Amino acid sequence: MEADYAAPVTRHFLTGEELTGEELSVLLDRATEMKRDRLAHRPLEGRSVALLFDRPSTRTRVSFEVGIAELGGHAVVLREGETQLARGESPRDTAAVLSRFVAAIGIRTGAHDVARQLADASEAPVVNMLTAEHHPCQALADLLTLHERFGRLEGLRVAYVGDANNVARSLGLIGVRLGVEVAIAAPPELLPDDGVSLSLAHGLGRVSFGTDPAEAVRGAHAIYTDVWVSMGDESEAEERRRVLAPYRVDAALVAGARDDAVVLHCLPAHPGEEIDADVLYGERSAVWDQAENRLHTQKALLEMLVRTPSPANR
Repeated sequence: MEADYAAPVTRHFLTGEELTGEELSVLLDRATEMKRDRLAHRPLEGRSVALLFDRPSTRTRVSFEVGIAELGGHAVVLREGETQLARGESPRDTAAVLSRFVAAIGIRTGAHDVARQLADASEAPVVNMLTAEHHPCQALADLLTLHERFGRLEGLRVAYVGDANNVARSLGLIGVRLGVEVAIAAPPELLPDDGVSLSLAHGLGRVSFGTDPAEAVRGAHAIYTDVWVSMGDESEAEERRRVLAPYRVDAALVAGARDDAVVLHCLPAHPGEEIDADVLYGERSAVWDQAENRLHTQKALLEMLVRTPSPANR
């Protein structure tokens, strides 16, 4: 039986702000149901989803391809250089054509404005699979993992330590809608320019910013980190490693959190750099559940979005 989403849902999922807290709760419940029986739900039967990859991927590509197949659909994977975008065709024109063929479009790219332009012109739902500014699909998996570990989300404290990047921003924007407190600790030069507006994001939770990782993890239910050198940051690699060295997630930092705290990482990880190997692979790690949950939350998201009529859904 398909889930009954009582509230209307916008067709696109670019930042996570498109969904209310109630809708996010329904989505996570649905993901849990889908996880229990992976092949029982087929809302994409006979439909296709286009997946545009301008950036390399492991978890995103595999989780979306497998998820679409398990939902009964077909994934049309388009790598960098395989569409006319590489020869100057606009996102607007690309979206106008693709949305007449497919039930939904996913895009993993650099500039967030490319995803926005695609969504503005698309008659099919557009899902942000990653941009430089936002990674909302990762945040969904993070929140499902936390709910599985603690049985709730409201009132949880997540310490995000390191580069306050797209992953941190999405966790903050989406987490507050479900009552999560996100404490971000980063070097001053890597704190987000939109920190004030992010702190005021609508929701039951809150986002706070600081530079002291020990303060961020105090009372935390989860400690989260990401790579120090993301795609596009290679030219600044040595400087980033220098300023981020005090933000390594090691056993000493984890000891400052709650006794039942878990460790999160969106992967790929570089053991010995942003996280110690004994923490990444230790008993506190929820990293591998977190990676798996990309599959289940994205399946629930696609089901939710394709309920809105589009030319390929009619």
